[in-house]
Amino acid sequence: MGMSVGPAEGEDEVVSEINTTPLVDVMLVLLIIFLITIPVAIHTVPVQLPLERNVPTVTKPENITIAVDRDGNLYWNAAQVADYNALFEKMKEIAVLEPQPEIHIRGDRNAKYEAIGRVVFKAQQASIFKIGFITEPPMGVAAPQ
Repeated sequence: MGMSVGPAEGEDEVVSEINTTPLVDVMLVLLIIFLITIPVAIHTVPVQLPLERNVPTVTKPENITIAVDRDGNLYWNAAQVADYNALFEKMKEIAVLEPQPEIHIRGDRNAKYEAIGRVVFKAQQASIFKIGFITEPPMGVAAPQ
């Protein structure tokens, strides 16, 4: 392979060859970086992650929907509840019903985790066994048939 340093004497011709040496240098550096980082990225703790599945909710008349908005306000089937103690009292009333109704929690995506966690904690204190979370499926994912 020959290398052209410039036009020969008496030639005023433009060199139209691409100098690939810097490209090869960059590619070799990237190759070395990837060879070093791939084993680190692959080495993780072996765990079985849960599979995502969307199950359409069956709304029964006895199901209770508790909504938490972004400000932490609580709603019992679209009626606002004063505080967590009032929510707990309502939960105690339905906990003794047979069959026990399900609690569906609808939390705003911008609500604090603490507000949702308190609702779950109050449900546990009231001995409610069936708690679910209402979510929206990711964009572009079809609902199961």
